[in-house]
Amino acid sequence: MVRPPPARRIAVLFAVVTTASGLTALMAFASDVENNAVIAWASLGPYLLLGTVAGAIAAALARRPVLLASALVVVAAGAWTLGPLYLPGVPGDGPDAASGPTIRVMQANLMVGQADSDALVRTVRERQIDVLTVQELTDGAVAALQVAGLDDLLPHRFLAPTPTGGAGAGIYSRFPVSAGRKLDGFGPTNLTATLDTGPGRPLILYAVHPAPPYLTPAPAWAAELERLDAELESVSGTAPVVVSGDFNATYSHTRFRDLLDDGYVHAADRVGGGLVPTYPADRRYPALVGIDHILTRGATATALERIELPGSDHHGLVAGIRLPPPSGDESPVEGG
Repeated sequence: MVRPPPARRIAVLFAVVTTASGLTALMAFASDVENNAVIAWASLGPYLLLGTVAGAIAAALARRPVLLASALVVVAAGAWTLGPLYLPGVPGDGPDAASGPTIRVMQANLMVGQADSDALVRTVRERQIDVLTVQELTDGAVAALQVAGLDDLLPHRFLAPTPTGGAGAGIYSRFPVSAGRKLDGFGPTNLTATLDTGPGRPLILYAVHPAPPYLTPAPAWAAELERLDAELESVSGTAPVVVSGDFNATYSHTRFRDLLDDGYVHAADRVGGGLVPTYPADRRYPALVGIDHILTRGATATALERIELPGSDHHGLVAGIRLPPPSGDESPVEGG
C-alpha cells in the first residue's frame, strides 16, 4: 500500500481537526450546559467555524471528498446560524413601528473606573450622545467625569458607584430620569430607570452587567443571565425599552439569545452589523469577543458603531435608536 505524501497527510489531519472543532463549536452554541469550558468554546465558535472553512479547502486539496463534504456541512450550519447577523433587519421584521425621533445611546465599561474621563466626555460631546450607560463605575470616576464636564452634557443621572472594584454602574441622560432602581440578585450592579424623552414618550432603560463566567462559577453566571431574562420579560406596558450594557455573554451563548425573546431585538442584528467584538480592547491583538450589547423593544436601532474607550479594556458602543411616536395612553410598568 502506497502511503500518501506527508503534505497530504497533514492536510487531512488539519481538515479533521478543524471540522471537529467547528462541529463542537456548533454544539456549544446550542448548549445550555453550565460549564466554563463549554462557555469559552461557544465564545470562540465563530473563529472555530472560520477554521473549518480552511479545513474544507485542505480536504479539497487532499482529494478527500467525504471529509470535504463533512466540512462543508459544518460550514453551512455555521453560516445558517450566524449569517443572518450580517443582513439588516431581523426575521419577521415588518414596517418600522418606531417612527418618532432618534436618540443616541452609548455603552461604556470603565474598567474599574480607569477609563480616560476626558476622552469619554469628548466622545459624548462630539457624538451628541443623549443617554450613556456605564459599568465598573467608581466614586473616583464619578468625580473625574464631573470635572471633565459630563454633568453639563448629560445633567440627569442615576448612579450607583462603588469606592473601588468593578461592581458600580450608572445612567447619565439628557432627559429627566425617574423610577431608578437597582435590580436584586446580581453581583455587579444592574440598574433600570424611566427616561422622559418628551410628552407622552417615556423610555424604560436598563444598564446591565451580569456576572462574568470566569471570575464566578459558571452556574452563578447562568443564574444571573436567567434572572435578567425574567426581569426583561416582566416589563409590561407599551413604552419602548432599551437594554444597554456589558452582558458578559456573546451571541454564541444560548442564555444571551434567550434574552431576545418577548420582542427584544439585538441592535447589531437589526442593522446587519454581525458580530461586534468589544473585549479585550487593551491588548496588542484585536478584541475577540462581543460581550457589550444594546437591545431594544418597541424602538428600532438604526445604526450601531464600535468606538474606542481609552484606558478601558472594552470598546464602547454607540447606537442610534428611533423611538415610537408619542402616545397619550402609554403607562409603563417596570418589571420586578
